Amino acid sequence: MKTAQNHPGIYWIMGVSASGKSTLGLALARALGVPFFDGDDFHPQANIAKMSAGIPLTDSDRAGWLDRLNRLARDHRDSGAVIVCSALKEAYRQRLAEGIPEGIQQWVVLHGAFETLQKRIQARTDHFMPPGLLQSQFDTLELPSYGIQLDVALSPDQMLQRVLETHRAG
Repeated sequence: MKTAQNHPGIYWIMGVSASGKSTLGLALARALGVPFFDGDDFHPQANIAKMSAGIPLTDSDRAGWLDRLNRLARDHRDSGAVIVCSALKEAYRQRLAEGIPEGIQQWVVLHGAFETLQKRIQARTDHFMPPGLLQSQFDTLELPSYGIQLDVALSPDQMLQRVLETHRAG
Protein backbone atom coordinates (compact mmCIF):
# COMPACT_ATOMS: atom_id res chain seq x y z
CA MET A 1 0.00 0.00 0.00
CA LYS A 2 1.40 3.34 -1.04
CA THR A 3 -0.64 6.47 -0.96
CA ALA A 4 -0.63 9.48 -3.25
CA GLN A 5 1.51 11.26 -0.64
CA ASN A 6 3.86 8.25 -0.78
CA HIS A 7 3.77 7.73 2.97
CA PRO A 8 3.32 4.39 4.73
CA GLY A 9 -0.31 4.93 5.70
CA ILE A 10 -2.11 3.41 8.67
CA TYR A 11 -1.56 -0.28 9.28
CA TRP A 12 -4.08 -1.98 11.56
CA ILE A 13 -2.79 -5.29 12.96
CA MET A 14 -5.76 -7.29 14.23
CA GLY A 15 -6.48 -10.66 15.80
CA VAL A 16 -7.30 -12.36 19.06
CA SER A 17 -5.07 -12.22 22.11
CA ALA A 18 -1.66 -13.95 21.76
CA SER A 19 -1.79 -13.90 17.94
CA GLY A 20 1.42 -11.86 17.73
CA LYS A 21 -0.06 -8.45 16.99
CA SER A 22 2.43 -6.49 19.09
CA THR A 23 5.47 -8.45 17.89
CA LEU A 24 4.56 -7.91 14.24
CA GLY A 25 3.40 -4.34 14.83
CA LEU A 26 6.65 -3.26 16.48
CA ALA A 27 8.73 -4.83 13.70
CA LEU A 28 6.58 -3.27 10.97
CA ALA A 29 6.70 0.18 12.57
CA ARG A 30 10.50 -0.03 12.76
CA ALA A 31 10.74 -1.16 9.14
CA LEU A 32 8.47 1.65 7.93
CA GLY A 33 9.89 4.31 10.25
CA VAL A 34 6.51 5.19 11.74
CA PRO A 35 5.15 5.21 15.31
CA PHE A 36 3.78 2.05 16.90
CA PHE A 37 0.69 2.09 19.11
CA ASP A 38 -0.63 -0.84 21.13
CA GLY A 39 -4.39 -0.61 21.47
CA ASP A 40 -4.19 -2.14 24.95
CA ASP A 41 -2.51 1.05 26.16
CA PHE A 42 -5.66 3.01 25.27
CA HIS A 43 -8.15 0.93 27.29
CA PRO A 44 -9.66 2.73 30.26
CA GLN A 45 -8.73 1.24 33.63
CA ALA A 46 -12.29 -0.11 34.01
CA ASN A 47 -11.85 -2.27 30.88
CA ILE A 48 -8.49 -3.60 32.08
CA ALA A 49 -9.96 -4.43 35.49
CA LYS A 50 -12.89 -6.22 33.87
CA MET A 51 -10.67 -8.30 31.57
CA SER A 52 -8.21 -9.03 34.39
CA ALA A 53 -11.15 -10.44 36.35
CA GLY A 54 -11.97 -12.75 33.43
CA ILE A 55 -15.05 -10.81 32.31
CA PRO A 56 -15.39 -10.27 28.54
CA LEU A 57 -15.90 -6.70 27.35
CA THR A 58 -19.23 -5.69 25.87
CA ASP A 59 -19.71 -3.53 22.79
CA SER A 60 -20.54 -0.67 25.16
CA ASP A 61 -17.26 -1.21 27.05
CA ARG A 62 -15.34 -1.02 23.78
CA ALA A 63 -17.04 2.07 22.32
CA GLY A 64 -14.84 4.78 23.86
CA TRP A 65 -11.72 2.69 23.30
CA LEU A 66 -12.51 2.27 19.61
CA ASP A 67 -13.15 6.00 19.30
CA ARG A 68 -9.78 6.79 20.91
CA LEU A 69 -8.00 4.48 18.46
CA ASN A 70 -9.86 6.01 15.52
CA ARG A 71 -8.81 9.49 16.67
CA LEU A 72 -5.21 8.24 16.94
CA ALA A 73 -5.34 6.90 13.38
CA ARG A 74 -6.86 10.12 12.04
CA ASP A 75 -4.12 12.12 13.81
CA HIS A 76 -1.48 10.02 11.98
CA ARG A 77 -3.14 9.54 8.61
CA ASP A 78 -0.75 11.99 6.91
CA SER A 79 2.43 10.60 8.45
CA GLY A 80 1.62 6.93 8.99
CA ALA A 81 1.42 4.61 12.00
CA VAL A 82 1.03 0.98 13.00
CA ILE A 83 -1.83 0.35 15.42
CA VAL A 84 -2.54 -3.05 16.94
CA CYS A 85 -5.89 -4.02 18.42
CA SER A 86 -8.17 -7.02 18.40
CA ALA A 87 -10.80 -5.44 16.08
CA LEU A 88 -12.83 -8.63 16.46
CA LYS A 89 -16.06 -7.53 14.74
CA GLU A 90 -16.69 -5.86 11.40
CA ALA A 91 -18.60 -3.11 13.22
CA TYR A 92 -15.47 -2.40 15.29
CA ARG A 93 -13.29 -2.22 12.17
CA GLN A 94 -15.77 0.17 10.55
CA ARG A 95 -15.64 2.37 13.63
CA LEU A 96 -11.83 2.27 13.69
CA ALA A 97 -11.62 3.18 9.99
CA GLU A 98 -14.19 5.98 10.07
CA GLY A 99 -12.90 9.15 8.44
CA ILE A 100 -9.76 7.53 7.05
CA PRO A 101 -9.61 7.29 3.24
CA GLU A 102 -9.56 3.74 1.86
CA GLY A 103 -6.15 4.08 0.20
CA ILE A 104 -4.55 5.31 3.41
CA GLN A 105 -5.10 2.19 5.51
CA GLN A 106 -4.33 -1.50 5.36
CA TRP A 107 -5.62 -4.31 7.56
CA VAL A 108 -3.32 -7.15 8.59
CA VAL A 109 -5.36 -10.09 9.85
CA LEU A 110 -3.64 -12.60 12.15
CA HIS A 111 -5.49 -15.88 12.56
CA GLY A 112 -4.75 -19.40 13.67
CA ALA A 113 -5.87 -22.48 15.52
CA PHE A 114 -7.39 -22.05 18.97
CA GLU A 115 -5.03 -24.66 20.43
CA THR A 116 -1.94 -22.81 19.17
CA LEU A 117 -3.11 -19.52 20.61
CA GLN A 118 -4.23 -21.13 23.84
CA LYS A 119 -0.68 -22.46 24.40
CA ARG A 120 0.75 -19.00 23.71
CA ILE A 121 -1.61 -17.18 26.05
CA GLN A 122 -1.03 -19.72 28.82
CA ALA A 123 2.73 -19.12 28.51
CA ARG A 124 2.40 -15.34 28.95
CA THR A 125 3.05 -13.86 32.36
CA ASP A 126 3.15 -10.15 31.55
CA HIS A 127 -0.34 -9.44 30.25
CA PHE A 128 -3.67 -8.62 31.91
CA MET A 129 -5.67 -10.84 29.52
CA PRO A 130 -6.34 -14.19 31.24
CA PRO A 131 -6.33 -17.41 29.18
CA GLY A 132 -10.00 -17.98 30.04
CA LEU A 133 -11.08 -15.08 27.81
CA LEU A 134 -9.54 -16.49 24.63
CA GLN A 135 -12.65 -18.56 23.87
CA SER A 136 -14.86 -15.47 24.16
CA GLN A 137 -12.63 -13.70 21.64
CA PHE A 138 -12.91 -16.63 19.21
CA ASP A 139 -16.68 -16.62 19.72
CA THR A 140 -16.82 -12.89 18.91
CA LEU A 141 -14.32 -12.93 16.02
CA GLU A 142 -15.65 -12.09 12.56
CA LEU A 143 -12.71 -12.68 10.24
CA PRO A 144 -12.71 -10.23 7.34
CA SER A 145 -12.19 -11.43 3.78
CA TYR A 146 -10.08 -8.34 3.04
CA GLY A 147 -6.62 -7.34 4.20
CA ILE A 148 -3.34 -9.22 4.38
CA GLN A 149 -4.22 -12.62 5.84
CA LEU A 150 -1.46 -14.23 7.93
CA ASP A 151 -1.49 -17.55 9.76
CA VAL A 152 0.04 -17.29 13.24
CA ALA A 153 2.03 -20.45 12.47
CA LEU A 154 4.34 -18.24 10.39
CA SER A 155 7.39 -16.82 12.16
CA PRO A 156 7.35 -13.09 13.00
CA ASP A 157 10.02 -12.56 10.30
CA GLN A 158 7.91 -14.37 7.69
CA MET A 159 4.88 -12.28 8.63
CA LEU A 160 6.88 -9.06 8.41
CA GLN A 161 8.28 -9.99 5.00
CA ARG A 162 4.80 -10.71 3.62
CA VAL A 163 3.46 -7.37 4.85
CA LEU A 164 6.47 -5.50 3.47
CA GLU A 165 6.13 -7.26 0.09
CA THR A 166 2.52 -6.10 -0.09
CA HIS A 167 3.55 -2.60 0.95
CA ARG A 168 6.24 -2.41 -1.72
CA ALA A 169 3.86 -3.73 -4.38
CA GLY A 170 1.61 -0.79 -3.51
